[in-house]
Amino acid sequence: MRRFLLAAALMLGLIQSASGAPKAEAWEFWRGHDAASAQTIDHAQWSRLLAVYRIEGLDGIARFAYGRVAAADRVALQTYLAALQAVAPRTLSRPQQKAYWINLYNAATVETILTRYPVASIRDIRTSPGLFAAGPWGAKILRVENQALSLDDIEHRILRPLWQDPRIHYALNCAALGCPNLDAEAFEADRLDAQLDAAARRFVASPRGVRVGPRGLALSSIYDWFKEDFGADAAGLRTHLLAYASGETRAALERGAPIISYGYDWALNAAP
Repeated sequence: MRRFLLAAALMLGLIQSASGAPKAEAWEFWRGHDAASAQTIDHAQWSRLLAVYRIEGLDGIARFAYGRVAAADRVALQTYLAALQAVAPRTLSRPQQKAYWINLYNAATVETILTRYPVASIRDIRTSPGLFAAGPWGAKILRVENQALSLDDIEHRILRPLWQDPRIHYALNCAALGCPNLDAEAFEADRLDAQLDAAARRFVASPRGVRVGPRGLALSSIYDWFKEDFGADAAGLRTHLLAYASGETRAALERGAPIISYGYDWALNAAP
């Protein structure tokens, strides 16, 4: 029996490796919005927590001081998450919705880590349904408008399919060193495009995003896992990267340097 389970786990891993990340499939319930709505969401509490516990190292990687979060600030985070879950996002404008879902995802991810800290990797938090599931992304940890939601729901059933904006991948943080940085402040609807563009430029300029070597380019695995979001083909991906690249990276892309590998570091983005 044990051999069977191990074989099944290996097979599942191979299937997941071949298929990559979950597909973007719209949850139609969340498509509604109010273009005329003047309602805004206050994300100041999230920005304050980021200012205290987000630490950017000399290597350019933003880490979170999970081990130093004070009890009062843990309550503040939970209060912020409760306030977001009390919102009816379908009554918001599209820009307000987009900022809302990104901030909800990031804050809920930090809270997920805090519930199990210390852990070496977010993938060690095996709360997703399924015998061989790794990570917490499939667990229904939120409730909005009486709908139970997982982190996967927010990313793959709401943000990706309803906005179809590849910059979302630079905004969502999954608590891993290989991930684009957790931003220094909350995303805000009135300057969201500028924030997303800045996040894209930072990641493309970092060696975690694109690393130029003598034989070609080593890219983050997000460009492989979500290839359909970054362009229909390799040319589309190159066009996307060129929109945010500069310096040596831009020069390498312009001269047609080949993509030779993808990589990702799943170690927790914990500040020492």
